[in-house]
Amino acid sequence: MSLCNDCIRGVTHEGTPKGAWEVIGGVNTYVATPRGGRAYPRNVAILFLPDAYGPQLINSRLLADDFASNGFQVFIPDYLDNDPLPPHVMVPGMPKVPFDIDKWLAKHGERQTRPLIDALMRALREERGIERFAAVGYCFGGKYVFDLACENIIQAAVVAHPSLLNVPGDFEKYVQKSRIPLLMHTCPIDSQFPPSAANAADSILGNGKFAPGYVRLNYDGCRHGFTIRGDLSDPVVKKAKEDAFKATVAWLRVHLCASPRGPRYDREAPRIRNVL
Repeated sequence: MSLCNDCIRGVTHEGTPKGAWEVIGGVNTYVATPRGGRAYPRNVAILFLPDAYGPQLINSRLLADDFASNGFQVFIPDYLDNDPLPPHVMVPGMPKVPFDIDKWLAKHGERQTRPLIDALMRALREERGIERFAAVGYCFGGKYVFDLACENIIQAAVVAHPSLLNVPGDFEKYVQKSRIPLLMHTCPIDSQFPPSAANAADSILGNGKFAPGYVRLNYDGCRHGFTIRGDLSDPVVKKAKEDAFKATVAWLRVHLCASPRGPRYDREAPRIRNVL
């Protein structure tokens, strides 16, 4: 399996990240927490698993800040070990430098990346008292959400246009092994997770077949990557990104910390810097 063109193309968003980089459990991590003295549950956290551009891409950090502004502490591990896809692969107008995506992907398989996720989670439990995790994964990160959920070491799962899943095998495994409620954000233009895969997921988990909870939300007019690298000058994409965010916050409040408050989208959508 490999990444598709939409896994690497997209838009770089503008904004000023409010979080900070910390080394936790030996893992370089972007940390976003609620600001302004706002109270938040200290024993729960969002483990944000980014796309192949890692937390170095500002989009992921801005989105983590959005979750923090809604009352969550968020941790994005640099599980690509400071070797994300280089910016020139996505940014338009730059010299066309050859880049072998498959060679890069071979260096960032489960054997290389998963130990960094585990080290961060272990340190957060031991050093910061985190007792409950939600894993939220985008594109490349979606596969890891499935793995963590099947091991039942998180309490809530959210994936947006996941990459590198085995369909139907990963969904059959999810039903057999996981007890973790799953929210999926999908779109019709997605070679990594096409409508046939979405239908397979619904067939296996939907209609109450997966008792812990399963919801799949589909966003017409969008393509793979819209929640993390979408073109916010397109009103359809902008609304879909915001709706997916709100639905994720609502899901986490029910399944991670059982808060009755509704979701908020506290920050204006960032301006667009680059569009492919």
